[in-house]
Amino acid sequence: MSDTPAPRIPAVDLRHWTSGGPDDRARIARTVDAGLQTAGFLLVTGHGVDPGLRSRIRESARAFFHMPAGTKRAYEAKVGGRGWLGPGAEANGYAEGTETPPDLKESLTFATHVPFEDPVVNAEWYAPNVWPAEVPELKGLCEEYLERMAGLEKQLLALLGEALGVGPDFFARHMDHPTYGFNINWYPGTEVVGEPQPGQFRIGPHTDFGTVTILDRQAGRGGLQVHTDEGGWEDAPYDPAAFTVNIGDLLARWTGDRWRSGRHRVLPPPADAPAEELMSLVYFGECTPGTLVESLPAPVGRVAHPPVDSHVYLRAKLDSITVG
Repeated sequence: MSDTPAPRIPAVDLRHWTSGGPDDRARIARTVDAGLQTAGFLLVTGHGVDPGLRSRIRESARAFFHMPAGTKRAYEAKVGGRGWLGPGAEANGYAEGTETPPDLKESLTFATHVPFEDPVVNAEWYAPNVWPAEVPELKGLCEEYLERMAGLEKQLLALLGEALGVGPDFFARHMDHPTYGFNINWYPGTEVVGEPQPGQFRIGPHTDFGTVTILDRQAGRGGLQVHTDEGGWEDAPYDPAAFTVNIGDLLARWTGDRWRSGRHRVLPPPADAPAEELMSLVYFGECTPGTLVESLPAPVGRVAHPPVDSHVYLRAKLDSITVG
């Protein structure tokens, strides 16, 4: 046995999960369980998603973000909608009850492309995605990417169920028609956003709201930080081949707080590299509307939260970070 402590954010190679033997799979399940108890984050490799696809999405989205504000405003949306979120639209720190200046970012945001049968659900959670006409290639690229994310999410949910000892379909069966979200977040330099105010971030400290978030990020001085009880705020480990995966508030509730919703933030443009520009592709996995989330009992769970309707919960969270 090694005395070296396990990393707070462990790396998981999905190839060893999908093709490994029982010992490999049991080891990976233990690693996932331990990592999600500590920080709520994983680095996931072996996912098979083409890095070239991610690069092409960034190139297309960057062309849009660099357009005049008047052009982008034609696609303006509110938080939780589909289209362009301009400067000042969100302050994620509000979700923790912290009043912060608005986040220093812009986003293109999309969601499920398949309508629901229930007209009430449809009215709140479905609308056609709005694709900028100025970058016509973005639609096909994103639709291909989202198809890959849906498959990866199913793999991850099966792994999470096994890691909890509740079976591979425990979470996945509640996600046959999810209201997934997809944000392309643009973090420009100070020449675009100006000098950061005190307490202002590219994204303020928060936890995600739903089930599983799959993040494709870029390394940067003003990049992602993760919070743990042991280490406080630390730069998140980076591997260009890996997705950064974290669980959100709903999944943490579901596990009875055995796993923690990963608290994180994105730093403002650094003073010694004020022109730094980063872009993140963020897939938010969600449940099928109407899912009742009930905490797993002991010995798996540790806290028995009251049951919640997944989408009543999500709507309240989205409203909490909306500025204005």
